[in-house]
Amino acid sequence: MKPTFISETTKLLNEFKKTHPETEQAQQAGRARLWDKKIDPEQQKEFKEAKVNQKPYVYYNK
Repeated sequence: MKPTFISETTKLLNEFKKTHPETEQAQQAGRARLWDKKIDPEQQKEFKEAKVNQKPYVYYNK
């Protein structure tokens, strides 16, 4: 069986994670803070209903 190819970038990241084990936990905490949020369907519905359509050219005052 042929050995699998591992790029230099992957090797660098793997080595960095070995020397800095707290990085993985910090990444997961950052993701949870920014992306992993529960979405309230009722609130989303209200946002869509409250949306005001924008004119095609916003700087034209007519």
